[in-house]
Amino acid sequence: MPDKVRIAIDAMGGDHGASVLLPGAETSLIRHPDIEYLLFGNSEVVEPLLAKMPALKAKSKFFHTEVSIRMDDKPSQALRYGRWKSSMWLALDAVKKGEADVAVSAGNTGALMAMSRFNLKMIEGIDRPAIAAIWPTMKGETVVLDVGASIGADAAHLVNLAAMGSAMARVLFDIEKPTVGLLNIGVEEVKGLEEVREAGQLLREGKHPHFDYQGFVEGDDIGKGVVDVVVTEGFAGNIALKTAEGTARQFGQYLRNAMNRTLMSRLGYLLARQAFRTLRDKMDPQKSNGGMFLGLNGIVIKSHGGADAEGFASAIDLGYDMVRYELLAKIGESMARDRAASETRKTAPLASGAVS
Repeated sequence: MPDKVRIAIDAMGGDHGASVLLPGAETSLIRHPDIEYLLFGNSEVVEPLLAKMPALKAKSKFFHTEVSIRMDDKPSQALRYGRWKSSMWLALDAVKKGEADVAVSAGNTGALMAMSRFNLKMIEGIDRPAIAAIWPTMKGETVVLDVGASIGADAAHLVNLAAMGSAMARVLFDIEKPTVGLLNIGVEEVKGLEEVREAGQLLREGKHPHFDYQGFVEGDDIGKGVVDVVVTEGFAGNIALKTAEGTARQFGQYLRNAMNRTLMSRLGYLLARQAFRTLRDKMDPQKSNGGMFLGLNGIVIKSHGGADAEGFASAIDLGYDMVRYELLAKIGESMARDRAASETRKTAPLASGAVS
């Protein structure tokens, strides 16, 4: 394990910018004193805030840039004016150059994905990245991917997602061999899109020493926690994520309305307010706050744009864990084993025929 974890922060990202992100970095530093920060942002905004946070300032190197990526920029726009000089790009570039171990941003998701892919490139054998989210379940937590990095996936990409997601689960949950399920419209092998059925066949027939494939799972199985990793393509995954977020908010509003109907119910709500907040936050996948871009030659964490300081600290904590427990090495190991197993499957019939 590394002696320290160097974290590059896009200090200008998100809905609230440095006023929220720096307190979040300070909170994570309290939990992990071996963190060192590289902060990228506008000095007129960042330095007055840093002056009020001596502990954070002492563990940080600050780099000035006047360019920041707007939350409503298209990825192509962000690349045109933000490449080489924006706070987002410079944080990613620090990872590429080996000056930082992980980059964390609450900025524009599309821009961050485009810049990450352009700057860091892809791991060999993976053609496009995925966003992995940590999903609260009845049994604890589950890794779900892809939740919106790209639309559509062939069978080979879904198998890659299983390998990457299981590596992340091994790090996060300390499980030697995580269970993996493939999201589908039913558990029967004849159901679903052709690509999903083909991926299911590959996963069933393959030898995967780092995870245990359990078959198809349905949407309601995610919250039940029936597997440690749920694999899906980005279109369905993003809809599932946004549906869960909306359901959590809807449930919270129903609860508030019910608690405001009578004097006794309002009194009961006041007495149990913290418990209700905990329940609401537990139901919302975004409250765990920290989606990871998997498949890149570097660790990149995407925080929710509207995260508060504690939420951003949680995203930093996730990045810290991914570095501390060597996620990239585990992904590389999983991918190498799966490639070897795939080659074995291809050559096995030929070898059999030669012997006979």
